[in-house]
Amino acid sequence: MKTKKKEICCPKFDPKTYDEKEVAWDNKLFVTDDVRAIMHVPINMGSVITRVSKKIDQAGAAATGEDFLMLSLEESPWKSTQFLAVSKEVEGMKNVKLSGKFLTKVFEGDYKEAKNWYREMQNYVKGKGKEVKKLYFYYTTCPKCAKVYGKNYVVLFAQV
Repeated sequence: MKTKKKEICCPKFDPKTYDEKEVAWDNKLFVTDDVRAIMHVPINMGSVITRVSKKIDQAGAAATGEDFLMLSLEESPWKSTQFLAVSKEVEGMKNVKLSGKFLTKVFEGDYKEAKNWYREMQNYVKGKGKEVKKLYFYYTTCPKCAKVYGKNYVVLFAQV
């Protein structure tokens, strides 16, 4: 009897890396692209990430290890902007630099908990005497890898 080996495409995430930390960025380089959504549920994320990742790889600009980040900024119930960290600018893509201080907190569970994580992060930041300017979600693994690892970690980055 043959067993199908589960493919892993995402590195295993260590929650200690970002749980309740303060991160400072000075012109951290990302490429961005938009994902369509219906009431905050992405409908074309897979195809967008595949296309953007291919361009990043072709440019030799892939960020690795702890430098790899894929942040999601909810613009509306119908759209989010994805920020993929890169090691250099990628021609033909929208290249942006993020600077500032960010408070981070790690959450674990089903994506449907995002609304609760959002509230908890707002309270966490307020408890630190700060105010959230923007809130980015870092989905540390794809759904397939989260299932293989048995954990679905999501890090919230609050720009303060």
